[in-house]
Amino acid sequence: MFDVAVFGSLFLTLFVIMDPPGITPIFLALTAGRPGKVQKRMAFQAVCVAGGVITVFGLLGHQILNYLHVSVPALMIAGGLLLLLIALDLLTGKTDEPKQTKDVNVALVPLGMPLLAGPGAIVSVILAVQKAHSAAAQVSVWAAILAIHVVLWLVMRYSLVIIRIIKDGGVVLVTRLAGMMLSAIAVQQIINGVTQVIQGS
Repeated sequence: MFDVAVFGSLFLTLFVIMDPPGITPIFLALTAGRPGKVQKRMAFQAVCVAGGVITVFGLLGHQILNYLHVSVPALMIAGGLLLLLIALDLLTGKTDEPKQTKDVNVALVPLGMPLLAGPGAIVSVILAVQKAHSAAAQVSVWAAILAIHVVLWLVMRYSLVIIRIIKDGGVVLVTRLAGMMLSAIAVQQIINGVTQVIQGS
């Protein structure tokens, strides 16, 4: 009882949206200055948080949004604004000061959500679960969700090797690049949300 087409379609969609290769520099930037064991734990926590959020919205997505009277475009715009604030911190170097972030678990926000479990991933999962009418399709949907989270964990877990190669100067460079990439992602997310609002009006 397994639908390869459903699995492949959702896995590829989530791979593009959650972008495991693209999350690597952002993960390195946000966890810079922390011990290796802490970074490994944060990689696992981020994936668990993302998985939990995706699962909840996969099961109860429509009910949650309807109860809160929140539209999908509004979710996208809010997530984009949050990402933009984080990107500005990375670009201006505020995260370089350990005392500002040492007590903050970035595995929860922004890594777990909205970077991994962002509006795009949430909406894709809600729609995939809604369209999966057979038991085989449902199994395939949840298998794809599990598979992408395993990939995300592996990418972040072994990205720590990069730190040993690029040293502190490289981490600063990666931080600035991550900020620029993240700001572009945030702006695009806001544009997509605003576009959907305009099209729906």
